[in-house]
Amino acid sequence: MKPMTRRVVQAVLYEALAVAFVAPVLVILFGRSPGSTMALTLAMSLIALAWNYGFNALFERWEVHQAVKGRSWRRRVAHGILFEGGLALILVPFMALWLGVGLWEALLADIGILLFFLVYTVVFTWSFDRVFGLPLAAARPKTS
Repeated sequence: MKPMTRRVVQAVLYEALAVAFVAPVLVILFGRSPGSTMALTLAMSLIALAWNYGFNALFERWEVHQAVKGRSWRRRVAHGILFEGGLALILVPFMALWLGVGLWEALLADIGILLFFLVYTVVFTWSFDRVFGLPLAAARPKTS
């Protein structure tokens, strides 16, 4: 799969599954109406979609320069931590503004979601690579 196509497919699948998992939980966690929560979830998803595309492009640009090819569990965990940490820096202030709460309260409310997404990101990227194969930047060289 071409790199740009791969990134778009990966990001869209990632966000579609994430919305399906998270939207019902947010209704319960925030005690908001389903409509308000769905709007928040969709807005967060659009932000995350843009972050996903950009982050993975940068990660693959870094990855192509690495001597060790492939994606070990260590590299996958680092990917997940960096991805979710960067996204939290964007989404926590957004959630605070949307919900009318302070940054600390938004961070506390987001911790459970962040923990879910840390695991979800690692599992999703592993599953995605198993189904679609590794990107060219991470593929192991073939031996003859």
